[in-house]
Amino acid sequence: MAKAKKITYTFAALAVVAALGVTGRMWGVLDSARSDVADNKVQLADFHSNDDAAIKRGEYVMRLADCAACHNADFSGGYKIDTPFGALLTSNISPDRDTGIGNMTERDFFNAVRQGRGKHGFLYPAMPYTAYTQMSDQDMHDLWAYFSAQKPVKNAIDENAGMHFPYNIRLAMAGWNLLFFDNSAFQPQSAQNDEWNRGKYIVDGPAHCSVCHTARNALGGEISSQYLQGGNLGSWYAPDISPNPHAGIGKWTDEEIADYLKTGSNGTSVAAGPMAEAVEHSTQYFNDQDLKAIATYLRSLPASTTPQPTHFEMNKTRHDLAALRYEVDCSACHGLAGEGIHGMVPAFAGNSAMLNDPTNMIHALLDGARAPHTTGRPTAAGMPAFAWKLNDQEMADVLNYVRNSWGNQAGEVQASDVTTRRRTTGAGDKLQTPAMK
Repeated sequence: MAKAKKITYTFAALAVVAALGVTGRMWGVLDSARSDVADNKVQLADFHSNDDAAIKRGEYVMRLADCAACHNADFSGGYKIDTPFGALLTSNISPDRDTGIGNMTERDFFNAVRQGRGKHGFLYPAMPYTAYTQMSDQDMHDLWAYFSAQKPVKNAIDENAGMHFPYNIRLAMAGWNLLFFDNSAFQPQSAQNDEWNRGKYIVDGPAHCSVCHTARNALGGEISSQYLQGGNLGSWYAPDISPNPHAGIGKWTDEEIADYLKTGSNGTSVAAGPMAEAVEHSTQYFNDQDLKAIATYLRSLPASTTPQPTHFEMNKTRHDLAALRYEVDCSACHGLAGEGIHGMVPAFAGNSAMLNDPTNMIHALLDGARAPHTTGRPTAAGMPAFAWKLNDQEMADVLNYVRNSWGNQAGEVQASDVTTRRRTTGAGDKLQTPAMK
């Protein structure tokens, strides 16, 4: 009996300790005391800042945070984001009182952006409050001033109607936050200089780079040990941006990193898919000092341990057919030697971005792609879709050819990889040649 009581008391004590731990953790996650610096009386629809300098600074913060890419240029929302748990539509964040955020006070705004708590309850982490939580009070005040100068747009959005059960229950995000949300403000590191700290602030805060470029676990939490080492992004892949020389940006100069973010290309690689949207709406507006700070910070990170890919030896018959197909369908833009067109069409020769995860190459080949339209490179060259022209094996052969020619070496792309991507992107099948009559 005494032993049973001892065991019972032990479990009870452990339960109390666990409950106290969870309560303390939840207290930290929900703590919004930092938002007390913001006004809690005047609603956005009734506020119109007269501080032109603050509005201008706020526009720059909006560009750093890439708000327009997901919420549209007029901030009326409705952009679809596919997640493993269903589809989300972005909110209307214009100052409209009925369908936007016009009824929010500045403090409500701070809580939504930095703590993920909106007018309908908890936000989903597809809205990167997990990174925005590091944004400074000054940047938040300026962002508020900027939105006060925007026009209200009436557009009702049911943000989570496409989410699967139970993920369509916003309260479930409280549990997710409990597990994964670090509700901490940015803390500069005294051992580093101002440029490095500015770069880290932009990368981890407003630019929210890790949201896409870090792998996630089964519950959608970022895996900290794989910080900026590449992650899946719907039907695209956000590549490794650590200094790894094979999989990352280790061979890029600071100037090439800045040029890529400013114009969409470093001369060899060209942004496509979600990164093209990020460049077009966000990074092309970064000033030179911030671009240099980002390069400095990224350069300082430990490189991922991804090894150099090994060469895949193709069957000679398939190699020769793929080489002919490349010459007929690809070489006019990408060049006979895979040299591309500087700053406009990506090169294959010596382009390490093409030699690791093949997701983006398969996606571009199936559905086509377009470079970002930027002030520095306004052409925004497009690539046509080949889903109608090539079957899965033919696509795999072409990709294996370019990934293992001109000095390249990369692992095999299998036809099943293309089959999977064709299904997830909804690309059509190869057209059949009509039979002779």
